[in-house]
Amino acid sequence: MTTQHVSVTVNGEVHEADVEPRLLLVHFLREDLGLTGTHVGCDTSNCGACTVHVDGASAKSCTMLAVQADGREVKTIEGMATEPTLHPLQQAFWDQHGLQCGFCTPGMIMQSAWLLAENPDPTEAEIRDGISGNLCRCTGYVNIVKAIQQAAGSLAAAESAPNVAAATTEGQAVTAEPAAAG
Repeated sequence: MTTQHVSVTVNGEVHEADVEPRLLLVHFLREDLGLTGTHVGCDTSNCGACTVHVDGASAKSCTMLAVQADGREVKTIEGMATEPTLHPLQQAFWDQHGLQCGFCTPGMIMQSAWLLAENPDPTEAEIRDGISGNLCRCTGYVNIVKAIQQAAGSLAAAESAPNVAAATTEGQAVTAEPAAAG
């Protein structure tokens, strides 16, 4: 079969490969790159377990071809945390018990991250609508909603934290360095 060369940036790292034109992005991520956090649940885009970000937008990788990702940036659940710290959504899902079997969790977190990027302070109804394309068969969504609310608060607090090094007071630069003894 004919192959097509692709260059895809995944979680900040460029990956080049020759792929069959019919290869789904989810299979490229899992089988070719070994990023198994993106799950295959239904192959019809109904469950959302395969949700990733493509150029910053939420996308269901089970209905996107790998060749469609050529030249684009893809972010998977593996790209969310910054070692050794969990992303605020990952931490919130842990804190609020927003998972049970965990199968839907990576896709749910990716969809939630996109939701919070679009709407940093969603209402409960907006959260439920925003994750409506992602199915969870275990939790009943209550703790998932609580986790997204917690993460929204954490992300808002992180964004509103003052940038001390750049602040000025009455024309004097303020730094995080201790004052010199004088």
